[in-house]
Amino acid sequence: MVISQADWEAMVAHAQEDAPNECCGYARLSDGRVDEVFRAKNLRASPYGYELDPQALLAANDLDDEGHGVAIYHSHPRSAAEPSQTDINLAHYPHWHYLIVSLAGEPQVRAWRIADGRVEEEDIVVE
Repeated sequence: MVISQADWEAMVAHAQEDAPNECCGYARLSDGRVDEVFRAKNLRASPYGYELDPQALLAANDLDDEGHGVAIYHSHPRSAAEPSQTDINLAHYPHWHYLIVSLAGEPQVRAWRIADGRVEEEDIVVE
């Protein structure tokens, strides 16, 4: 996956602004490249989990229906950018990408594919 420096910074800024709670949002992809990042509201408003607001989830599904790639992002304010068991359980879209922004130490963004409980990391290239 390729992401611009500006979009990477936008996700990190969202995570920092919503800390200590987790933030969440989604991104539109074309040919493995992030085209645009969209903030969403975390309905849980919690440092321990996220729930994308219904409008954001519908918009992400619309992007999918239109043939775009979709990535869901959320933050881990105090832990590594690795999917928790809760993240794995909530990953209902096996063809979507899942980005996690960690604020534990220097900000880090990692990408994952999660399908049927299997977790595989994907490379991210920041340009």
